[in-house]
Amino acid sequence: MTKNFNIAVMLALLVFLPANVARGQFIPNAPFKAVSINAPDFTLKDLQGNVFKLSKQRGKYVAIFFGTTWCPSCRTELPFYKEIYQTYINRGMEAIYVNIMEPREKVAKFTKANALPFKILLDESGEVANSYNVVGVPTLVLIDKEGKIIKVTHATADLPLKKLFPAK
Repeated sequence: MTKNFNIAVMLALLVFLPANVARGQFIPNAPFKAVSINAPDFTLKDLQGNVFKLSKQRGKYVAIFFGTTWCPSCRTELPFYKEIYQTYINRGMEAIYVNIMEPREKVAKFTKANALPFKILLDESGEVANSYNVVGVPTLVLIDKEGKIIKVTHATADLPLKKLFPAK
C-alpha cells in the first residue's frame, strides 16, 4: 500500500510540477530566500554581443529579472520592471533582464516589441538560471553592493527598493 502511494505521489509531481513551471508559476520555498548569500558570478552576452560580467557591477545594487518571451507572468511584470529601471537606474542600481534558453532573434524581436530599456542578456544554456536555482519565471533577484543576494521573489512589488533608496 505504501509503495503504491509513493508511486502515485511521484507521478503527480512529475505531471503537475512541469505544468506549473511552464505557466509561469513557481515553488514558493525555492532556495536563496535567505539574506547575504554570495551571488554566483556569471558572464553573459547581450543582444549586441557585448559581454556583461556580474562581478564588475560591485559597488552598485543589481536587479536581475529572469524571464522568457512565452511566460504570461513575465509579460505582466514587465511594466513594473521598466518602472524600477527608470526610477533607480540613476541612483546606483543596475537592472538587467536575463532571458533563459531562447534564440537571440526571438528575444530581439520581443525586446523591440516591448520597448525594453534595460540590458537584455542571453542565458542560452540555462546555466546561469540554474546557478541561481531559478525554478520558475519570472524570478527577480536583488543583489547588494557587495555582491550578496538580499532578495529573491517572483513579483516586483516584493523588492525592498524604497528601503534601499529612500525618497530624496
